Amino acid sequence: MSWGRILAVGEIILALTVWGVGLWGVAVGQAYIVQWLYFFAWYPYIRFLDGLLYWLKGESWLISRPRDLMRMFFWSVTVWLVFEAFNLVLRNWGYIGVEPTGWVRWSGYAMAFATVLPGVLLTAEVLAALGAWRHSRGRPRDLANWQPFSLLAGMVMLVLPLIYPQYAFALVWGAFFFLLDPFSDLLGGKSLIRSFGAGERREFYCLLTAGLFCGLWWEAWNYLSSTKWVYTLPMFQFWKVFEMPLLGYLGFLPFALECAVMYNFLDALEKRLRSHPRSLRLAYCLHIAFWLALFAAMDRWTVISFR
Repeated sequence: MSWGRILAVGEIILALTVWGVGLWGVAVGQAYIVQWLYFFAWYPYIRFLDGLLYWLKGESWLISRPRDLMRMFFWSVTVWLVFEAFNLVLRNWGYIGVEPTGWVRWSGYAMAFATVLPGVLLTAEVLAALGAWRHSRGRPRDLANWQPFSLLAGMVMLVLPLIYPQYAFALVWGAFFFLLDPFSDLLGGKSLIRSFGAGERREFYCLLTAGLFCGLWWEAWNYLSSTKWVYTLPMFQFWKVFEMPLLGYLGFLPFALECAVMYNFLDALEKRLRSHPRSLRLAYCLHIAFWLALFAAMDRWTVISFR
């Protein structure tokens, strides 16, 4: 057995062990584990996916693409904080039982939000490696001059929730797909809409499936945790599965597409900035400034209670 496969098996065994410890902590009421249960769920999940991906395809982000994985963790914080910024207006969720020590809490925010992109995108990759949606193809379509229409749709979906938050709040879970995919395409990056027009369906379906699976994974572990998010939606607050109203799970499907598009956009943008190191450093400083501003805003308006 190659060293790569040994490391992959080690990742899988480590993930199973940490999940077991987390569930044991829930069963016996171990306060520290129950408070930080999110980390017992998601970092092992990412290691499990990475190991499984290597076993299936001989590819591992951790082993062969560690720098790309670190960028994904970093960008993931920014991506999720964009939605936290909208939540300051929409007021769709809040956090309870949050760590009261400031530097620990903010570190926890960053580490938790860093798992969003890797969790969703690696799940989609593993699904593809397992053969999901293998024969999915569509008829190629001519999407000439599609970018302006996509941008317009994205802007409408972005603005309406801010004007009519009680009725249009759900549109934010698809807005960035239409808004940023054209920019990724114009920057020379990957475009999901362009690939869809070319007849590619598998990536779409794998992402949609990954979104639903990750949504269930998020909500199941969140339900067991003492530090958690709770939903305060203006409607559809019925038929809850864990903390999430049943219809809310539909939002995880387009959210997965948004994750892919936002990653593609940031990747294409960074490649353009690499020839301008000063601009690239400034961009990363702006990321950090955005984090700190949103962490402070969350403390004031999104956190419902501290532990």
